[in-house]
Amino acid sequence: MYMLFLFLCRYVSLLKDFVESEFFVIDGDSLLLMFLDEKTQYLNFFYQIECFLQDFTEKGAKYVITFFKDAEQMYFPYPRFLFLRTVLIEHLRHNTSTTVHTEFSNCLSSKWEIFLKKSYPYFIIVSDIGLTSLQTDYLSILIVHSLSKKINIVLASGQEYDILRVYGYHVQSVYKHRLFFQEVRYTTLFLVCETVRLLKQLWPEGSDVRRVVCVLTCAVGLKIYSNMLENGRSNPLSPEEAADLCRMQCLTVTFLLHMPLSQRARIRIMKSCWTKKVLPLIKMQQLCTHFALTQLSDTNDWKLDLTYLPDLNDDSLLINLAHYYEVEYAEEFKKELGKEMENEYKCLWDTVTKLAVKYSFGEAFPIRKTSQLFLEQEQTLFREEIPNIGLISLKSDLVEDYAGDVLKDLPVLKSNDPAVTSLIKYKEFDELCHWHSGRPLTEEYERVQCNADAKSKAPEERRQIQKLQSFHHFYASTLEDSTSKLIVHQEDVSGNANAAVKKTQKKHVKKKEQEQWKALCIPTEKEIKANLTIGIKKLENFLETLKSKSVKFSVEMAGLSACLEVWKEHCREQGNKSKDLSKAVQVMRRIHILLEKYQDLLEKPHVKKLTKYLRLLGFENLACSLSGQNSLELGPARFQLQYMDYYLLREERNDPDPRVQHFIPDTWQRELLDAVDNNESAVIVAPTSSGKTYASYYCMEKVLKTSNEGVVVYVAPTKALVNQVVGTIYSRFTKKLPDGLVVCGVFTRDYRNDVMNSQILVTVPQCLEILMLSPRCQKWTKRIQYVIFDEVHCLGGEIGAEVWEHLLVTIRCPFLALSATVSNPEHLTEWLQSVRRYWQRVENTIEGSSTNSEKNFTRKCKVKSQIQEQKKSYRVRLVLYEERYNDLEKYVCSLKGSDFIIEHCHPCAALTVNHIESYGFPSDLSLSPRETIQLYDIMVKVWQEWPRAQELDPEEFVSFKNKVVIKKADARKYEQELKKELSKWIVVGQRQKYYIQIKTLLHLTYVYYILFTLRFRVNTVESAAKNVFLDLLKKQKSEQDPNTEREKERLSDELRKVKKMLTKFNPQFERGRYQQQMMALRGIGYHHGSMSARERRVVEMLFRLGYIKVVTATSTLALGINMPCKSVVFAEDSVFLDALNYRQMSGRAGRRGQDMIGNVFFYDIPLPKVERLIKSNVPQLKGQFPLTVSLILRLMLLAAKAEDKADARAKALSVLKHSLLSFRKERYAEILKIYFMFSLQFLIKEGYLDQEGNPIGFAGLVTHLYYYEPSNFVLVSFLVKGLFHKLCQPIKGSTVFSEDVLEKLVLILANLFGRKYLPACSMKYKRTFCQSKVFLEDLPEDFADAVNEYNTKVEENFAHFLLTTAKLADMEQEYRLPLSKTDFTSKIWHGSELASYLMDNTKSISAISPFACVSGVVDNDLFHGEIINKAVFRSLGINVTNCPLLYLNKYDNQGRRRPLNAYALDFYKHGSLIALTTDNWYVVPFLVNSSIVHNMVHNYIFLVLKTSLSELCDDPNDNVLLAFQQLGKIYEEKLKCVT
Repeated sequence: MYMLFLFLCRYVSLLKDFVESEFFVIDGDSLLLMFLDEKTQYLNFFYQIECFLQDFTEKGAKYVITFFKDAEQMYFPYPRFLFLRTVLIEHLRHNTSTTVHTEFSNCLSSKWEIFLKKSYPYFIIVSDIGLTSLQTDYLSILIVHSLSKKINIVLASGQEYDILRVYGYHVQSVYKHRLFFQEVRYTTLFLVCETVRLLKQLWPEGSDVRRVVCVLTCAVGLKIYSNMLENGRSNPLSPEEAADLCRMQCLTVTFLLHMPLSQRARIRIMKSCWTKKVLPLIKMQQLCTHFALTQLSDTNDWKLDLTYLPDLNDDSLLINLAHYYEVEYAEEFKKELGKEMENEYKCLWDTVTKLAVKYSFGEAFPIRKTSQLFLEQEQTLFREEIPNIGLISLKSDLVEDYAGDVLKDLPVLKSNDPAVTSLIKYKEFDELCHWHSGRPLTEEYERVQCNADAKSKAPEERRQIQKLQSFHHFYASTLEDSTSKLIVHQEDVSGNANAAVKKTQKKHVKKKEQEQWKALCIPTEKEIKANLTIGIKKLENFLETLKSKSVKFSVEMAGLSACLEVWKEHCREQGNKSKDLSKAVQVMRRIHILLEKYQDLLEKPHVKKLTKYLRLLGFENLACSLSGQNSLELGPARFQLQYMDYYLLREERNDPDPRVQHFIPDTWQRELLDAVDNNESAVIVAPTSSGKTYASYYCMEKVLKTSNEGVVVYVAPTKALVNQVVGTIYSRFTKKLPDGLVVCGVFTRDYRNDVMNSQILVTVPQCLEILMLSPRCQKWTKRIQYVIFDEVHCLGGEIGAEVWEHLLVTIRCPFLALSATVSNPEHLTEWLQSVRRYWQRVENTIEGSSTNSEKNFTRKCKVKSQIQEQKKSYRVRLVLYEERYNDLEKYVCSLKGSDFIIEHCHPCAALTVNHIESYGFPSDLSLSPRETIQLYDIMVKVWQEWPRAQELDPEEFVSFKNKVVIKKADARKYEQELKKELSKWIVVGQRQKYYIQIKTLLHLTYVYYILFTLRFRVNTVESAAKNVFLDLLKKQKSEQDPNTEREKERLSDELRKVKKMLTKFNPQFERGRYQQQMMALRGIGYHHGSMSARERRVVEMLFRLGYIKVVTATSTLALGINMPCKSVVFAEDSVFLDALNYRQMSGRAGRRGQDMIGNVFFYDIPLPKVERLIKSNVPQLKGQFPLTVSLILRLMLLAAKAEDKADARAKALSVLKHSLLSFRKERYAEILKIYFMFSLQFLIKEGYLDQEGNPIGFAGLVTHLYYYEPSNFVLVSFLVKGLFHKLCQPIKGSTVFSEDVLEKLVLILANLFGRKYLPACSMKYKRTFCQSKVFLEDLPEDFADAVNEYNTKVEENFAHFLLTTAKLADMEQEYRLPLSKTDFTSKIWHGSELASYLMDNTKSISAISPFACVSGVVDNDLFHGEIINKAVFRSLGINVTNCPLLYLNKYDNQGRRRPLNAYALDFYKHGSLIALTTDNWYVVPFLVNSSIVHNMVHNYIFLVLKTSLSELCDDPNDNVLLAFQQLGKIYEEKLKCVT
C-alpha cells in the first residue's frame, strides 16, 4: 500500500509565486540522507546542504526543518553520520536564521499532531529510502502518517532546480499507520558530562568550538579506549598508538584554525584510506563528538563560538598528515610547523592530557611515538589532460553588440588550435543524395487554410467554412447579446442631421414607454406587496428595458411607495417582535437610487415624500439633512453598512462618452480609451469582471476603421480563451473587405486559418513567437498596429513564460497588457518602458542611417508608410484599478456530526500580527461594508478604552455623518481607516488584543446556496457532479413542489430549442455520454482538461444560457473563461490550489451586472490553508530564464536570413538584452551573457553555425523542433549518422514496414520526445500490469551509442566553457557558505613549511568551488555532468540544467535510476486509454486523456517531423519518410477510436 502512495506522485514545481504565504517542512534526516557520502569531506558536506537550502531561500521559500528525537537511534551503527547530524542541527540553529525543531519525539507524538494542525504545512519533504531497512520503514511511516493527516508529501528523491524554480515528486493521499518508537541511552554520556565540566575549569573564558570539540573528543575517546583495555577487552590499537592518532587530529584542527581555505583547497589528493585497525577508534571518537555537542548545546553560561561548526574536521588533511608522518617524515627532512602553529598544537594536546586525568598519553612531540601503520593505499584514477582554455572566435556584429564587454576579458583560441581545426566543415548531407539539410523549411503559418475566398473552393469545403462561421456566430450569441456591428471607414456625417433624428426618436420612445408603464403600474405594485423579492426583480427587469429617464423615474417612485407599504404592514404585524430588515433595505435602496441617479428630476413634492419616508424609517437626522416613532432602533449609517451592504451604490459617472455606446465608462476605462486613441501602450491591472477587456475591442474597432491593411493581434494563454475571443469578435464586428482578406483569423497549435490575411489575429504566445522570429514574416509584422496580451501575469508561469517575454520585447507597435493578478505592476511597466525606449532609439537610428537596401525594403513594404502616418508614441501607461465591482464573501464549510455547517470567514481573521508586520495588509484584501462594521464592533469589544472608538463610530465618521446616500467609495474610506488603526495597534503593542479579535471573528455564521464548484482532479470532478445529480434525484422523490410539472414543461420547451440549435454543430458528449446528457438535463455539468474542446464548449454555452446551474471543474476555468456564477466552491485541497489559482477561480463569482455579491466557499480545506490563501499577496512578476540554445540559434537564423537586416538584428538584440529577469540586476545580465556565449560555442562545435555566425547544416530542422531541446539536436545526430535509414528497411519487395521496425521507431521517438520520469521507488512496485509495460525500455544499442557520443561532446564543451569563464566568478562570495554566510576568506596566515609541503601547486582547480576542493574535486571532474552542480563556482549562476544533455539514465541522490514512462509506446501497442488508466495511471495520472496523448504523440511530433523531413528530402519514396508516414497513419487510426 505504501508503494501505491508513491505511484500517485506528480512531478511539479514546488514553489509557487505566493511563496511568502506558503510554508513547508523539511524532514531533517531526509535532508541529511540526500547528501551523505563517505567520500565527501565535512566542510563540503555542509556546503552542499547550504547550497540546497539557499536555493529555496533565494526563491523566497518559507520552511522549517524538523529532526525527530527517535530518529537519532538509527545512526548509532554509523557514528560518522550521527556526528554530522548533531553538528548540522547545531549549525543551522546557531549560524543561520532557519527554524529547526527538535522537540518532537516522533511523528505519532501529540506535540507533532498539534503542530501540524496549527500550521498545516504546504508539504513535507521526506526521503523514501534510509540507510537501513529500519530507517526506510521509519520514513515510510512518516510518509503514511503525514498523508493520513492530509499533509502533502514531496519526495527528497529526484529533485531538480533551475535559476528560478525547484521541481520534485509530490504525493497526495490519506491513509493511516501507527508505530511506537523506543529511545536509546548510552553510558558514554556520563564521561562526556564529566569532561565538559573539567574543560570549563581549564578554559573559563570559553573558546572556538573546533578547539573544544577536538580536545573533548580526543580526551573522552582515549579514556573510553583505556577503560576497555583495563576491563580486559582487546583493542586493535594500543593506548600509545591511539594517542598517536589523537595527536594528529589535534594537529589537523590546528591547521583548520590557522590555514585559510584557499590553501587547504590545494592540499594533495591522497589515494589512501584508514586500515581496519584504526576504524573502531575513529567511530568511537565520532560517537563522542555527538555526545559532546549534545552537552555543549545546553551550555549557556560559557562563551562558545559556534561559527565554524561545519569545519570541525578535515579527513583529507588528516590523511595527508598521517601519510607524511608514516611515509615521508625523517629527522633530516623534517618540515617545520611554524611557531604559531606549534604553540596552538601544544595547547590543544596539553589540554587533552589534563582532561584525561588519571591516564598519561605522553608529550606533544614527537607526534608519532609508534610505528603502527594507519593507512593503506587505494588504486589511483587516471585523469585526462584538459585541453587549451579559450573560446573559438566568432565574427558577428550581433554577438559583439550584446556580449562584447564580457568577451574582451576572456581568452580566445588560436586558429591552429585543435579545437578550431577540428571544427565540422559543413558540406551537404549526402549519405543519400536526395537529402538537403540547408533547404529552408516552411513555417506553420505557411501551411494553413485561407477561408477568405470561400467562393473559389469546392462545395464540401465551402459548406465546412459556412458551418464553422455559423457556429462562431451561435457561440458568440451565448457570450454577448449585441448583434454584430458593421465597420466602415470613418466618414464625416452632418452633426445637425443626426441631432434632429435622435430628438424625434427620443420623443417616440418616451411616449411608447409611458404607455407600457401605465398598463403595468398597478399589477407591478400588487406583485411587490404580494412577494417583495419577486416583485422587485420584475420591476428591475422592466427598468432595464427602458431608455427614457423620466419614465424610469416614475417607475422608481412607484416602486418606492410600494416597498414602503410592505415595510409598514410588516411593522404592524410584528409589533414589538424583531423585524425582517431586508424589507427596510429595499425602501432605503430605492431612496438611494432616486437621490443619486435622478437628482435633476426631483421636485419639492418628491423631496418631501422622501423626507417623510426617512422619518418613518427612524432616520430623523437624514430627514433633516434632506429637507432642511423610530421603527429600526439603529443609526442610519450602521443600517446602510450592515444591512444594505452590497446594495450600496458604486461611484459611476453620468456623462456619456461618445466612443462607447452601450454603457458609461468609468474614469479609468476612459484613460484606456485615451491610450488607444494616442497609440500608446498600457499595462492594465484591474480585478476580474471589472471591464478591462473592453479597451481591447475598442482597439480592434479603431484599427478596422482606420484601414484594410492594419492588423491587431490578440494573445491569449489558452486555446479555450482563443475560442471565446474569436466568438466575441464575430458577435461584435462585421466588415466588407477586399477579396482575400477576412476580419478574424486563428493560429493555435492544432487549429489555424487565415493567419496572414486577417485584420484581427487571435493566437497563443508560442504561435505568435513563430511569426515574430520568422525571417520570411517581416513584411507581415510591420502591418501589426496593436498587440493585446490577455492574462499577462502568465509571464510568471512555469511553462512557456519566457515566450511572453520574447513577444513583449520584439513587437515594435503599441500594446495592451491585461491582468487581474500582478502585485508589482510598477516594476513591469518600468521594464516595458525601457523596451519601448530601446525601440525608439532603434527606429531613430534606422531612419537616420538607412542604407539603399533598407530603402528598397521600405518601398516593397507599402503598408509601412500608412502606419507611419499615425502618431507614434513610445509611452507605456500604467492603469491601476483595485476596486472590485462586487465584494466577495468567504465561508468555511465543515461536517460536524450529521450537520453541515457554513461559517463566515472574515478576511481579517486570516491575518496574523507577524504577517501584518512583515507584509502589511494584502493589496487586494478588501472587506464588504458588513464585514467593516463587524471589524469595528470587535475592535470596540476587545479594547473598551480605545481612544478613537467615538471618532470611528459609523454614525460619527466624517464620510458618513448625516449622509442620506452612503456610497461604496465612502465605505471603502472607512475600511481603510480601520485597517490603518489596526496596524497602529500592532505598532503600539496591542498584539494580544488583536489575537483575541481574530478568534472572535471566526465564529460568525451565515448560509448561502452553492452554485459553482471547482476541484482539481479529473475523477473527483466527475464524481462530484454525479453526487450532486444523485442527491437531486433523491430530493425529487421526497420533496414535491406544487408547480413542479408546470416548471418541467417550461424547461422542456426551452431545452428543445437549445437541442435543436446545438444539433447543427454535432456537440456530442464523449466521456460518459449518457451520464453527461442526463446530468445536463438536470442542470449539472463538469469541465476539465480531459474533455475534448467541443465538449467543454457545450458545457460553457449551456451554463451561460442558464440551462446548466452547477458545474464542477478543475483549473480549466481559471484563466478568463466567461462563465459568470454567483458562488465558487473549493471542494478539496491540492498542490495546485495556490493563491494564484484561488484568485483566478474566485474571480468567477459575482460577475458585474449579474450579481450584487459573490460567495466563495471552502470545503474540506484546513483553516490554516484557507487563511494563507486569503492573506497572500498577488504574485510579483520576476521573469524567467529566457534563453535556450535553440532560441539563440533561431535568433542567429533571423539575423542572417531576414531581408531587413537592421530590423532583424534589432529584434534579436531586444530579446537578448531585455530579459525581465535581468532588469536592473547586473549579475543576472552577466549570467545570461555567459550562457549566450556557451550556446554559441556549442552551436559552432556541433556544426550549426559557422565562425561568422551564419546558420549551416541542419539548423533549420533543429529550430523547427525548438520546443523539444535537447531531443532536436539528438535527432539530427541520428539522421547524420544514417541510423534512421539503417533502421527503416521495408519488408522485401514492398514499401511496408514490419511491426518490429515500427515499434523500434516508436521506442526511439518515445525516448526523445514527451519524456516523463518516474520516481526511482516506482521500480520496486511488484504489481503485474495488464497491457502496458509502464517503464520505457532502453534505446537500441546503436542509437544509445550515438546519444552517449553526443552527451560526451556536450559535457566536454560545457566543461571547457566553464573553465574558460571561471575568471568571471565572484571569489569573495565563493569563500562563504551560501546560507550561513560563514566566511572562509584568507586570514592572517604566517605560513608553515609543513603546510607548503602538503600542498600540490600543480593541482588544476580554476573553476572548482574551494569547498568542493577539500573533497578532492578538480577541474577534470567537470567533464562528468553529474558532478557539475556540486563542484563548479556557484557565483557563475550556471548549472547543468542549462546544458543540453539528453540523459539515457537519470539517477536520484541515492544513486537509484529514475525510469521513463512508456505511455506513448504502450498506447501504440494497445491503443487503449483504459489500459493506460489502469496501468500508467498509478504513475502519471495527468497524462491519461485523449487530448494530451493526441498532442504529444501526433500533432507535435509526427506532423512536424513528417512535414519537415519531407521538405528536406527530394525523394517521396525515401524509406525514412515512408516509415514516418506509415507510423503517423497508425496513430491517427488509434486516436480516432478513442476520440
